[in-house]
Amino acid sequence: MKKLASALAAVALLTLTACGSGSPSGSSTSGAPSSAASGAAAGLEKSSIEVGVIPIVDVAPIYLGVQEGLFKKEGLDVKLTLAQGGAAIVPAVTSGQMDFGFSNVTSLIVGRQKGLPLKIVAAGPQTTGDEKNDFAAVVTKADSGIKDIKGLEGKKVGVNTLANISDSTVSEAVKEAGGDPSKVQFVEMAFPDMPANLAKGNVDAIAAVEPFVTLAKNDGAVPVFSNYAYPVKDLMVATYFTSEQYVQQNPKTVAAFTKAMKASQQFAQDNPDKVRAVLSTYTKIDAAVAAKLTFPKFPQEVNKESTQKIAEISKERGLIPELPDMNALLPTE
Repeated sequence: MKKLASALAAVALLTLTACGSGSPSGSSTSGAPSSAASGAAAGLEKSSIEVGVIPIVDVAPIYLGVQEGLFKKEGLDVKLTLAQGGAAIVPAVTSGQMDFGFSNVTSLIVGRQKGLPLKIVAAGPQTTGDEKNDFAAVVTKADSGIKDIKGLEGKKVGVNTLANISDSTVSEAVKEAGGDPSKVQFVEMAFPDMPANLAKGNVDAIAAVEPFVTLAKNDGAVPVFSNYAYPVKDLMVATYFTSEQYVQQNPKTVAAFTKAMKASQQFAQDNPDKVRAVLSTYTKIDAAVAAKLTFPKFPQEVNKESTQKIAEISKERGLIPELPDMNALLPTE
């Protein structure tokens, strides 16, 4: 426990949720020298943009893109503003305070169904597809008696946000394993609090993401499965988005952002060592922990099929009364 407490202290300021509560922190970083001139030369409607992100592994590509000049190449000067979660980022984008934002797909689906004019414009992190080696995992204590997915039935499982992507995917997995998901008791807690709550026995399992998967394993926890790798094939967990109005008013800027994000995602996929290095510039993840992390895939294209599946699961679980207009939410190209 002492080792765990020390490790958690190093990441205590992280709030790894794309949909939790919070407001913009004011912490930000900008691209190297202003690209306003090149942006104007390229005919962009806006060359200086602000993007709302959260301090997690998943957004490493956009930080690398700024660092490596990939946005500057497209005429964009990027200000990255850290927020605690999508609850702060979504209204900032829809109100025009921010140009783009980062959020998990469930939150965007729910927001779109409620009438928010959200539009996905670029891919975010995707599962590795390996249930035993993914950046997200349901882990439990070695002596919990939980041996498989069905074993979660009747147990308490910690999730970062209720009625969102983690409990939805866990519930679907339990159902497909022949269990009754209604008998799983989900307990909301912040990601940084999960390993300690598991160790103390406050919950039987936790649906965690990196670096908290690694921290829990370091304290003896064992994985059950990855709820991002299964049951939804090639799940794209989160994306970058803006508003429909912004797309209509700034089509060239959106196209430039999307192109730069694709290049940034590919750069991150090809350079895992640089991903580990850039984490220290915007998170509190200790270097020793970073060295052990499992990264998500960083694809260039939005996975429309997995997003559609998450929408269907959201409806089945009662998160939304009906499916939103998925063509309006998903990229048009």
